[in-house]
Amino acid sequence: MRRLVAHATGRARHVHPTPFASLLRHGGTGRVIGRRVNGVRALTDPTAHAEVRTLRAGCRRLKSISLRGWTLYTTCEPCPMCMAAALWAGVDRVVFGATIDDAARYCGQIYIYAKDLVQRSDLKCEVAGPVEQAACVGLFELPSIRRAMAARHRPAKA
Repeated sequence: MRRLVAHATGRARHVHPTPFASLLRHGGTGRVIGRRVNGVRALTDPTAHAEVRTLRAGCRRLKSISLRGWTLYTTCEPCPMCMAAALWAGVDRVVFGATIDDAARYCGQIYIYAKDLVQRSDLKCEVAGPVEQAACVGLFELPSIRRAMAARHRPAKA
């Protein structure tokens, strides 16, 4: 998780800074694939959350729709869309840093927690977190990310 926070911190100077970053790590070998950040603004795609982008990249790299044996690490608790994608991909485990409640202090959220979504599913996935919560919440406090989050909530130009 510390490496993921460092990655997101390094990207804070990017044209579209974001506190949301994720990666896939194999449970047995420790191999890391598919590290991505949120691309909603950069790609003008509301589904381009870090977790979805990471899952897509991992599946492409493995040439498989199954990510069994893999753990998804993410700087923030997955939203319902991202957690559902993790379940459909079959990841073994999701580990998150900041909680949905933490993120809600900075941006809008859908209050369906990752563990609740798993409980309402017949798909299995362990959910662990918060891990390194203070460091992950700290991403939201970086000045460039604060400015980007404020701009995100301005109405789009017609």
